[in-house]
Amino acid sequence: MNLGLYLAIERIGLGLAVTLEFLGPLTVAIVASGRVLDIGCAIVAAAGVVVLTDPGPTTDVLGVAFALAAAASWAAYILLNRSVGQQIPGLQGTAVASAVTGGLWLPVAAIWFVIHPPTTAAMVLAIACGLLSSLVPYISDVVALRRVPAAMFGTFSSISPVWAALAGWLMLGQSLASTNGWVSA
Repeated sequence: MNLGLYLAIERIGLGLAVTLEFLGPLTVAIVASGRVLDIGCAIVAAAGVVVLTDPGPTTDVLGVAFALAAAASWAAYILLNRSVGQQIPGLQGTAVASAVTGGLWLPVAAIWFVIHPPTTAAMVLAIACGLLSSLVPYISDVVALRRVPAAMFGTFSSISPVWAALAGWLMLGQSLASTNGWVSA
């Protein structure tokens, strides 16, 4: 999920990549709802996204594909995390998943660190980033998914870009641009 998002951001920019990635939780919310009205609204919203982003011949299809792969991964994450959270007590499921993922990435990290030896400051920042962008959210998600339906979780997750834009505006003085990010630089 994160790798797809980061690759998409590199090619199509943060705004579009995050917008497309959030189609994952939105899809979970809509499919779990199953109401005709919700599905109709989703179709209208999808058409709106296409119209507003104005894809054309210069569209970076690979960047869009990476973002959509991240969206599909996020949808799968929600459904799998809910299942694991309901079947395995405490945080053992999250701990095992994190250990397996860490083990799979260990050879990549070893090669990377041999080629690019990290500084102490970089290691401290990497550990903080890992805790704040993976461990804390994953624990929060498994706890939440034990208590709320997947559709509700998907809906709340889909609102995150709005909160991010608001926080960027209020705390960082950033405003949203009116240009699209489909065109490759």
